Amino acid sequence: MVDITDTLDCSGDVCPYPDVKSKRKVKKMKSGEVLQILIDYPLSAERIPETMASLGHEVLSVEKTGNSAWTILIKIK
Repeated sequence: MVDITDTLDCSGDVCPYPDVKSKRKVKKMKSGEVLQILIDYPLSAERIPETMASLGHEVLSVEKTGNSAWTILIKIK
């Protein structure tokens, strides 16, 4: 079980907002913290993990939690 430090709920947001909000959020977090991102936009389920990995953060999981809902866990590096 992972200890979640903070949650960013981007439900209802469409690109590019979830991507932009998640980038801003991780800049404010410390190394070792875990961010949970909640989204319901399919393209964000692909883009956010790619973006976080390219920024050097660890993508712990991308889990589909409903018809059009995902939970992404990111460990800050």
